[in-house]
Amino acid sequence: MYFACLIVSLYPKILKIMAQIATTIRMDSELKSKFDKLCDEFGMNINTAFNIFAKAVVRSRSIPFKIELEAASPAETGRKTFGALRSQAQKSGAEMTLEEINEEIGNYRRESR
Repeated sequence: MYFACLIVSLYPKILKIMAQIATTIRMDSELKSKFDKLCDEFGMNINTAFNIFAKAVVRSRSIPFKIELEAASPAETGRKTFGALRSQAQKSGAEMTLEEINEEIGNYRRESR
């Protein structure tokens, strides 16, 4: 006990007491149960696991796994394709009539069915 007090008094800047705050996380009960069991196998509790995750995110300034969106909808793909074609046409200086534009749209719709 005396030794610990001596270290604290000699090196007060070494010890930083960080304020703790409670955080509530909502998740599916089945997921929570599985996560709790896995954390127990690792020899830690859920709080420790989330703290490790949070520290890794802050340290790397990124999520430590890949997050992807689901495949784009056909409408979104069509809008992106149309936007790319429009951009190409503007760069080339090509002019299309309304009939030609409608024909291109019709062709795209027929091909995507």
